[in-house]
Amino acid sequence: MRNYRYVARSKAIAARALGDETMVMSATNSTLFTLDEVASVIWAAADGVTPLDEIVANKICARYDIAPEAALKDAEALVENLAKHGIMLISDQPLAHPGDSRKETR
Repeated sequence: MRNYRYVARSKAIAARALGDETMVMSATNSTLFTLDEVASVIWAAADGVTPLDEIVANKICARYDIAPEAALKDAEALVENLAKHGIMLISDQPLAHPGDSRKETR
């Protein structure tokens, strides 16, 4: 049985792409992160509905010369680190699209 990990960008951040890198600032504590080119590709693809292994296979391995197992291991370490700082969300279920509104109906 395959275990999926879904990743999404936190809403409590400010981010800006600068060339091949991305600057991300936590809105909760103003910590600034600089994501390199590969991390920026993962960041941009983290939509909450695409499993991390698909992001790695389709965006990282297709673009860079790296074995899928090594790329996935590195990607998992990256997203876990970003999640510890509250700027990325990780789930074993798809996460809602950032633009979804969850209005209560009566």
